[in-house]
Amino acid sequence: MLTQRELFLKHNAQTSPTPLLLEFVKANGLYMYDATGKKYMDLIAGIGVSNVGHCHPNVVKAIQQQAETYMHLMVYGEYVQSPQVNFAEALAKALPPHLSCTYFVNSGAEAVEGAMKLAKRFTGRNKLIACKNSYHGSTQGALSLMGNEEFKQAYRPLLPAIEFIEFNSLPDLEKIDQQTAAVFIETIQGEAGIRVPEASYLKALREKCTQTGTLLVFDEIQCGFGRTGKLFGFEHFDVMPDILLLAKGIGGGMPIGAFIASEAIMSVFTNNPILGHITTFGGHPVSCAAGLATLNTIVEENLVAGVEAKGQLFKKLLQHPAIKEIRGKGLMLAVEFDSYETNKAIIDGCIADGVVTDWFLHCSNSMRIAPPLVISEAEIAEACAIILKNINLVVN
Repeated sequence: MLTQRELFLKHNAQTSPTPLLLEFVKANGLYMYDATGKKYMDLIAGIGVSNVGHCHPNVVKAIQQQAETYMHLMVYGEYVQSPQVNFAEALAKALPPHLSCTYFVNSGAEAVEGAMKLAKRFTGRNKLIACKNSYHGSTQGALSLMGNEEFKQAYRPLLPAIEFIEFNSLPDLEKIDQQTAAVFIETIQGEAGIRVPEASYLKALREKCTQTGTLLVFDEIQCGFGRTGKLFGFEHFDVMPDILLLAKGIGGGMPIGAFIASEAIMSVFTNNPILGHITTFGGHPVSCAAGLATLNTIVEENLVAGVEAKGQLFKKLLQHPAIKEIRGKGLMLAVEFDSYETNKAIIDGCIADGVVTDWFLHCSNSMRIAPPLVISEAEIAEACAIILKNINLVVN
C-alpha cells in the first residue's frame, strides 16, 4: 500500500520539483504536529493565514455551529444569510465610514480580480498601475499585476494596459493620469521581502489618485487583520484607500477573501450589466462565521496590542553578523542574508529543528517571520535560539 507521501506525489498536482513533504496530522495555536508527535513552531502562520493561531476554539466553535445550521444555499448576493450580513457589518464598524460595503469571495486572488473589474466599471477607464516586485495572486488578472517577469513570462499574453511603478518612488507617481482606473498597491509589500513605505509616499500617492480621479486600492491580503500591530496596515500611515482587499488571515484558517468599497462604488455591479460580478461560493456561510469569530477574537483578546513588542523582540534577539537587515512592522518581518543558498540552508536546518519558516518569491535571500499573533515571548526566544543555531552551522 502506498504511503500518504507517495499518494501525494502521485495524485496531487505539484507546484515545484522539491516540495517540503512535511506531513502534519494536527495543529493547535502556534504548533503543527507530525505523525510521530514531533511538534513544529509555525513561524509563517500558513503564509499569513492563522493570525489567531491554528484551530482557535472560538473559530472552531463558530464553524461547527454554522455547519450544523446551513452551508451553501445560493450563489452570492441573492439570499439574506446571517453569517455574511453579520461579518460585513462587523467589518464596516472596524473600518472608516466610506469602506462600508463588502463583496465576499473565496481568496485573495479573487478579491483582486473583483476589484480590477470594479475599478474599470466605476471609472470607465482601462489603465491599471501596480508596483514592481508586487504580488497580488496567480490567476490571470492578478498575475497581470505581478511586478516580477520571472513568474509571468510563461503565461503571456496577459492583460493589456498595465503599467508598473517603483514602490516608494515619488517621481514614478507621475505615471498616474486621467486614463488610470486604479493603482493597486500592497500597503506593505509582502513577497518583495517586506518593504515598508514612507508615510509621505502613501500620502502623495493618495493625493495623486484624488487629483486624477483614480481609485486607490490597498492590498492588505498579507498585512491586514493585526499582523503589523494595527488591525489594518493603512492605519500606520493615516492614508485611506478607495478599495480595500482582504483575505488570508480574515478567515481564521477558512478560505475567504473580500474587496471593500463605498456603496456608491460597489453599486455599479448592479446595472449595465446586472450581475456585474458573481460567485457561487463567495461568502460561504461557514467561512463568514469563521471570519466573524476571528475578528471578534482579535478584538476581544486584544491580540493587536502585543504585536509591535513581539516584533521588536524578534529584532532584538536575532543579532548576528550574517544578518544583513531585518525589515518590517509588527509580526511581518524579513531577515536578510547574503544569498538564497545561505537562506535556504538556514531554513532547512530550522525546519529539521522544528521551526517552520520560508523565503519570499521576489526576495529569496530573506527569511519570512510571520507567526500567529498568539506567539509568546518565551516562544519567540526559543525560535530565535534555533534560528541563530542554524545560522552558525551554515555560515561558520
